[in-house]
Amino acid sequence: RVYRVEDPRARHLRRLATELGRQTGDTSAVEILDIVARLVSADKHIYPNVDLYSGAAYASMGIPTDAFTPIFAISRVAGWTAHVMEQHANNRLIRPRSEYTGSTHLAYVPLDRR
Repeated sequence: RVYRVEDPRARHLRRLATELGRQTGDTSAVEILDIVARLVSADKHIYPNVDLYSGAAYASMGIPTDAFTPIFAISRVAGWTAHVMEQHANNRLIRPRSEYTGSTHLAYVPLDRR
């Protein structure tokens, strides 16, 4: 989802990420993300959603980078499941708006070996 106005969840997570950064003595990630958000909103007129600041919050909590994506996915499972149930109940064919054309069947490479 592209936000044309500020996502209120992002405001709260930004505050949390900032506080966690202060507790660990490093707010640089939030400062960089603030610059990115400001530049993108000025140039593209879109605003960050809640996910922008999640990585900074996770890092401040000591969560390994490799766990960021699984945490993201876990937090979305209920919503994804609800969408599937709604779509199944409506019995409508879902047509994707895009088609993935990248590589497939690739082996996972841990971040520290990339």
